[in-house]
Amino acid sequence: MNAQKKYKVAVAGVGMVGRNMLKILEERDFPVGGLSVFASSRSAGQSLTFRKARYVIDELREDSFDEGFDIAFFAASGDVSKTFAPIAVKKGCVVIDNSSKWRMDPDVPLVVPEVNPDDAFTHKGIIANPNCSTIQSVVALYPLHQKYGIKRVVYSTYQSVSGAGMSGYNDLADTLAGKPPSKFPYPIANNCIPHIDVFLENGYTKEEEKMIAESQKIMHAPGMRITATTVRVPVYYGHCVSINAELEGPFDLDEARDLLGRSKGIVITDDPSNLKYPMPMDAAGTDEVYVGRMRRDFSVENGLNLFVVADNARKGAATNAVQIAELLVNGTSK
Repeated sequence: MNAQKKYKVAVAGVGMVGRNMLKILEERDFPVGGLSVFASSRSAGQSLTFRKARYVIDELREDSFDEGFDIAFFAASGDVSKTFAPIAVKKGCVVIDNSSKWRMDPDVPLVVPEVNPDDAFTHKGIIANPNCSTIQSVVALYPLHQKYGIKRVVYSTYQSVSGAGMSGYNDLADTLAGKPPSKFPYPIANNCIPHIDVFLENGYTKEEEKMIAESQKIMHAPGMRITATTVRVPVYYGHCVSINAELEGPFDLDEARDLLGRSKGIVITDDPSNLKYPMPMDAAGTDEVYVGRMRRDFSVENGLNLFVVADNARKGAATNAVQIAELLVNGTSK
């Protein structure tokens, strides 16, 4: 692709992520030369605004890509992606898919531009956008893995309700108002629920398995030992991940902090003496990954603790997808 060219872009899905994709395409001045927006029949006929122009949402159908698109952002369910992404590819379109459908397909690159940008150029028509918590975690972990090597990782997440879409967002508002939950199995207001996605036979949830397998794939570390516990918390935007990493060899804490501070996409917020540390309220509405609470884990040799926060709807979904498209256009992300 050519950075000087204007690209014909499609967005499939007009939920929270799809609308954020449109917002970020506009904010980052992506070279959109033509835009079509597709969704289910329930949303077809409605309109939205992009760059001060009004666009009518069309129903996503098998012939939707016949007119020809350069890039399609899919922000719908895995079933929708399974059906329509291959159709778009056959019509000559590159698909950047936010669902979990293609992430672990060995023929589909799973890309975080700060970590494995070269993988984007190995695509066969589809590029997968990782899980929101995985994205922010590997942005923080990969520089450490490159310099020191990582032997083992323990993830403990504190994930906002918007990670479950508008229905999750609405559940927090509803249960704060005393209404019964409709999305989560229990009220999320004044509560934490250690259950995201479905439970598997091994006792893990699907969300936990995603974080493990996706981290290994993105960092090209299939043997890295990783475990995870994912928890939903009563916060509207911003996922937090407490990461405990056992490094392969000795490290200097100040050196590790400086390394992350110089790494692309990371903001160090780590001054506990002045009560400075990453929080969702500061990350909301931004595209960076915030890292703090960096300290040694004295219970194990070469252990490191860090607390990682990012806006799940932006860097954890829409922004990362747009950055992937920027890679294709520019050869690098902004």
